[in-house]
Amino acid sequence: MNNTFSRGQICFHWLVFLLVVVTYAAMELKGFAVKGTPSRETMTLIHYTAGLSVLVLMVGRIALKITHRDPDIIPTPPRWQIMASKALHGILYLMFLALPVLGVLSLYFGQVEWSFFGFSMPVDASPHPDIQHNLKDIHELIANTGYFVVGLHAAAALFHHYVMRDNTLFRMLPWRKLSK
Repeated sequence: MNNTFSRGQICFHWLVFLLVVVTYAAMELKGFAVKGTPSRETMTLIHYTAGLSVLVLMVGRIALKITHRDPDIIPTPPRWQIMASKALHGILYLMFLALPVLGVLSLYFGQVEWSFFGFSMPVDASPHPDIQHNLKDIHELIANTGYFVVGLHAAAALFHHYVMRDNTLFRMLPWRKLSK
């Protein structure tokens, strides 16, 4: 019986989590820096780089999701909880794929020059402010919704641990291995 995620799945989960925290924190903290200052530019670059890194890691995470079976939840939860979990995870995966894509496209159409770990990212030859604005609005709407979705995901894990008393939370903890 398989009762924990693979090391790779656990690693990708927590790396994505850390990068999402960095991405959100950089965006929130950027507002404390004066426009045009090096500290604001640094926060902006951290936001862009961490955000695109989330996309890269999510592709790896999806590859592992396809090639590895999810560990069993013991005791097995009711069917509605399993379906709700699948729906919430689907939303999380879509969110963390769509947000970086929308962000990069917004920068591309807005002709914002930036580099990803030293590689210059392309920009469109001519400005498209309407497209850039619409993409940015959608990006921000999804990002703001992300606070709720991530919070719901964490609350569900804690609910399973403290109320349902199953192994849902333990399956993804990097320092905890359950016996078989």
